[in-house]
Amino acid sequence: MRDYDEVTAFLGKWGPFQRLIFFLLSASIIPNGFNGMSVVFLAGTPEHRCWVPDTANLSSAWRNHSIPMRLQDGREVPQSCRRYRLATIVNFSALGLEPGRDVDLEQLEQEGCLDGWEFSQDIYLSTIVTEWSLVCEEDWKTPLTTSLFFVGVLLGSFVSGQLSDRFGRKTILFATMAVQTGFSFLQIFSINWEMFTVLFVIVGMGQISNYVVAFILGAEILGKSVRVIFSTLGVCTFFAVGYMLLPLFAYFIRDWRMLLLALTVPGLLCVPLWWFIPESPRWLLSQRRFKEAEDIIQKAAKINNVTAPVVVFDPVEQQEQLPLKQQKVFILDLFRTRHIATITIMSLLLWMLTSVGYFALSLNTPNLHGDPYLNCFFSALIEVPAYIAAWLLLRTLPRRYIIAGVLFFGGSVLLLIQLVPAGYNFLSIGLAMLGKFGITSAFAMLYVFTAELYPTLVRNMAVGVGSMASRVGSIIAPYFVYLGAYNRVLPYILMGSLTVLIGIITLFFPESFGRTLPETLEQMQKVKGFRYGKKTKGSMEKEENPKVIITSF
Repeated sequence: MRDYDEVTAFLGKWGPFQRLIFFLLSASIIPNGFNGMSVVFLAGTPEHRCWVPDTANLSSAWRNHSIPMRLQDGREVPQSCRRYRLATIVNFSALGLEPGRDVDLEQLEQEGCLDGWEFSQDIYLSTIVTEWSLVCEEDWKTPLTTSLFFVGVLLGSFVSGQLSDRFGRKTILFATMAVQTGFSFLQIFSINWEMFTVLFVIVGMGQISNYVVAFILGAEILGKSVRVIFSTLGVCTFFAVGYMLLPLFAYFIRDWRMLLLALTVPGLLCVPLWWFIPESPRWLLSQRRFKEAEDIIQKAAKINNVTAPVVVFDPVEQQEQLPLKQQKVFILDLFRTRHIATITIMSLLLWMLTSVGYFALSLNTPNLHGDPYLNCFFSALIEVPAYIAAWLLLRTLPRRYIIAGVLFFGGSVLLLIQLVPAGYNFLSIGLAMLGKFGITSAFAMLYVFTAELYPTLVRNMAVGVGSMASRVGSIIAPYFVYLGAYNRVLPYILMGSLTVLIGIITLFFPESFGRTLPETLEQMQKVKGFRYGKKTKGSMEKEENPKVIITSF
């Protein structure tokens, strides 16, 4: 009985058809980079201070001293949420008293920004923060907006796999791209923060679903030798390309509504891809739609200029190959024994804390010193060598050591930021980018590592649960950034400490590199002291050609 890869081997490994699918599916990921990080600029918080109405009868001296000062990074700046009581300073101004000379400013009563805020337009002309005054008592809404976007991502993770299994990879791919583009467009017409945030949750659902389904479609169409490159250098790198283009758009378009409009246009450019990207032949076969799968492979053979057999998929043979009944597994199977439960709990922590570091560093770029647009570009650019490094390391070195190594590296440089002297801002930015490099490399390796640890029966479930844990991490991440408003280095201390901690925990995982993949839960129980037991004769024979399954959820 021949499997799918054997039946379609005549197409070759890297012909025009495979290259077309590789680049078109990767290109469809670019808008995900826009939408995944657009909140960095849509919800940017510019410098602000209490608005003092022009109608207030104040002398120029009292108008200049109407806002209390506070110390920030060694210099005095106006307070963002307080002003001197307006009625009091109007009275002093009418009496001809001078601030600082006749009146001790430190003794004056203060009040909140009763007349609203004055926002600096040096960086942003408008954001949702300036539009709906999401500052001071309302500043909690900004990180909540980002967290709720990632709640949408979490919900999308739940439904995308089931929908693509039910209705087909191609149909759901373009449906979710339409959801992402359409609801991003509707956000432009938001009349309040609540409407914007609800729509943003739906955009998050479409964003992750598009990403996951494109990943699955590519993995099913492309051959084994191309699949690993597609899952790292293809999908991940093109996401980074979209991420890099985001600050370019934002630099030239400083109004949040117009920026959002510009970010929806690339989604429309994906519409013609419908006529070039085929449905997954594997999925069609699983649905017993043999004729449609046959037509796709015959067309691929023409594109590759190779001769296809008269009948590629024998319906009788394919019917026999379809499983009659699969053994049911449940999430509790990941905790069936002490060894499996220990590995699962450590895996969940690894996914979640790595995700916290990745998203917190990505969302924190506007708070770094210097140009926020340039910092965001560097944050995206550093991901490309990180993905390349992950791919190269996975090919040659033990998994737990390389993941622990890049996590140690990333966490250590983040902890060093607190030691950088004031005025050496370029050094702080450089360390933040190196930390992003290490954490991104680790993140890119987690799918492969988790897939190798678990047996076939629960492999997809294990990767899916790990991916869910990473979504929980992304929901938490905005609040790490929020802490930076109180202490600039506190987010880096927390991220660095947690990253080093999870790096240490990673050393206790069993090693999977060069080992035969476990096929049953019973084989996982052979792990002793977080290490696999002695190699069997069968595993020794397969040592030179280990199987690696790349999957996504």
